[in-house]
Amino acid sequence: MPYKPQLLIGNLRIFNKLTIFLLTLLFLTSCSPKLKKEALVTVTGKIPAAKMGTTLIHEHILVDFIGADSTGYHRWEKPEVVKKVLPFLMEAKQRGVQTLFECTPSYLGRDPLLLKELSEKSGINIVTNTGYYGARDNKFIPKQAFSQSAEEIAKVWINEFKNGIEGSGVFPGFIKISVDRNDILSPMHAKIIKAAAITHKATGLTIVSHTGSDGPAFAQLEVLKNEGVSPEAFVWTHAQDGTFGGYLQAAKQGAWISLDNLNKNNVGKPGGVDWIIELLIKLKTENLLHKILISHDAGWYDPEKVNGGNFRGYTDMFEYLIPPLRKNGFSSKDIDLLLVKNPQRAYSIK
Repeated sequence: MPYKPQLLIGNLRIFNKLTIFLLTLLFLTSCSPKLKKEALVTVTGKIPAAKMGTTLIHEHILVDFIGADSTGYHRWEKPEVVKKVLPFLMEAKQRGVQTLFECTPSYLGRDPLLLKELSEKSGINIVTNTGYYGARDNKFIPKQAFSQSAEEIAKVWINEFKNGIEGSGVFPGFIKISVDRNDILSPMHAKIIKAAAITHKATGLTIVSHTGSDGPAFAQLEVLKNEGVSPEAFVWTHAQDGTFGGYLQAAKQGAWISLDNLNKNNVGKPGGVDWIIELLIKLKTENLLHKILISHDAGWYDPEKVNGGNFRGYTDMFEYLIPPLRKNGFSSKDIDLLLVKNPQRAYSIK
């Protein structure tokens, strides 16, 4: 067969183009956020974020209001709490709930082994947190945190993420903090949000902050920006106490707007069904549904009360909100966005 140099050159060109294509594909697969696998850390282990399903992003199972200096596992009996709470979780599961974020921080009643037991018995993915709750004038912040720096506090939270909570083998899936409703953050609360920023950069965990009104929301966003953290990593919790203009501004920056007090009994008030429906219609008109999160802030077992006190369940969303939304033109895709897609995007660890 005669030697044909032009054929050899042509083959080399094809080979080089194929090689460049394959190397480019490999680079994109390893570097592109859209192609990275995203995960969620639950109390029973890590799961793919795509398997979160219908998600309630702000609920409680147990809350102890006695204060950081007095709370502890001695304050409740796990079997009694399980007996009280499990039926409410099963009701939620019957409505299609697959994942529930338990937003009780440490020193306020967080119990990782209790949550793990309830997750295993209910079949619902439960996610717990790391962080400190600064609202109510720092009643729930441990004594040592007042003299620690933001870096030292973050070290505690990062350790929980890497090594588990108090030797339980349970790991946090998000950062839960809280600030008072002041336009200017107190030194303690500025330190907490800075610690959350440091922890986020080290772990990828989303920052969920009990905030309320516009002022503290934007004060925290400013701290995060100064620390090099994107607003995409911040959930403005209890945003039902903010303003529509505040929602637009925060959402356009990338922050998540969390409406956390859905309650059929809050007639004519923020968190009431009619109020949320009206707000969601306006947000849909502004094309901002993709930045909205909804939950009940319901529960919870209170150790101070007989048999844990009154427990508000997790089903108002499905019985009183979704049917009227459909009547107001919300499609299944819209509902899926609010309850499935948005939680995946807001809380998954990339």
